[in-house]
Amino acid sequence: MFVTFEGVDGSGKSTQARLLTERLRAEGREVVDTREPGGTEAGERIRELLLHSERLAPWAEATLFSAARAQLVDEVIRPALAEGSDVVCDHYIDSSLAYQGIARGLGVERVLEVNLAVTSSLLPDRTFLLVVPGDVAALRRGTSPDRIEREGDAFAAEVDRAYRELAEIFSQRIVVLDGTAKAEVLAEQIHGHLRDLP
Repeated sequence: MFVTFEGVDGSGKSTQARLLTERLRAEGREVVDTREPGGTEAGERIRELLLHSERLAPWAEATLFSAARAQLVDEVIRPALAEGSDVVCDHYIDSSLAYQGIARGLGVERVLEVNLAVTSSLLPDRTFLLVVPGDVAALRRGTSPDRIEREGDAFAAEVDRAYRELAEIFSQRIVVLDGTAKAEVLAEQIHGHLRDLP
């Protein structure tokens, strides 16, 4: 199965991705865990550009994310799925739809079209969206913000709204969870939602 985690920075998605990976491995499953942007040599270089450049035009940002994603799907995700492994990914297409499609105003359909093209329409079996109040997310974020985190609370709130909108659009795939719940409680909820997947 292919599972992704989404949410604003500070929502706890990276923690839950790690906990799920550990649990699945403890159950004897082969699991490949990865992140976006990154997960490959080319993807990590693109990550540096995305997170530490002074300024990027919205479409430059969107296409850099999609380039890193294309490489990750080709080099890591598809091969792992083909071998029968589970894949757990921190961020995927929905992040581009939220950040660039809605929050940056490029349009969900246009950004989705690009990303479906570069991934040959590979979508997750299940996506977990962790939602938290803005003040909680701000407290959880690190002390060395990247380029996107430096855009401040107003942009983070716009991204949060965008994610919630996507959860309504793709309600059959995206599961919304309260990111303020205890990590162990959330991990149990997530595991429960995956029982109907192979």
